[in-house]
Amino acid sequence: MAIRGINHLAFITKDMEQTIRFYRDLLGFRLEAGIGHDGYRHYFFLMGDGTTQIAFFEYEGACAMERKFPGRETDKPLGFDHVSMVVDSKEALFGLKDQLEAAGFDVHGAVDHGLFWSIYFYDPNNIPLEASWQFMEVVRPPAMSEDSPMKIVAEGAEPQPGMWPAPTRSTPPEDMIAKSGNGFPMRRDFLRDGSARYMPGQEAVDE
Repeated sequence: MAIRGINHLAFITKDMEQTIRFYRDLLGFRLEAGIGHDGYRHYFFLMGDGTTQIAFFEYEGACAMERKFPGRETDKPLGFDHVSMVVDSKEALFGLKDQLEAAGFDVHGAVDHGLFWSIYFYDPNNIPLEASWQFMEVVRPPAMSEDSPMKIVAEGAEPQPGMWPAPTRSTPPEDMIAKSGNGFPMRRDFLRDGSARYMPGQEAVDE
């Protein structure tokens, strides 16, 4: 199988500065790279595993998504931009392209994005997907190529202290509980049939 993980999740933002404050300064993601031109920006944030990224597009007319609780059914046209998955090589990228086309799926690309090459396609649900072969490494983040640089980017790639209030209350251990969600029965069933097990030291979740 050529696909081995997620390269980046891509979303839309109407306010890149607000987005940087949230993902870099609050959640602690590293501002990894970005490009901006003609009123359009595309920024990448690196998650803590050192490989997975979340990306945002900012452009005139962009607006926030309408809120919908995760998993709740809706008949509204809500969604995101696309999901990009990782392949290890140029050969794997084009091998996947060949495989998709042989199965009757239209594939756009490959497209050279500077740091990586990508192909684009849709799943049977019309979810837009991308497969990316990355051949460049950012060695001095944030690496930006912009015609109108943002002052906030000059602060650096790492989280900036003092941008958000520190917690004034710590949740006591007795309040560290979770309500049962729709997947709760899976644990019981999987433990019973041996298809899953607790990670080391995590058995206390059922105490």
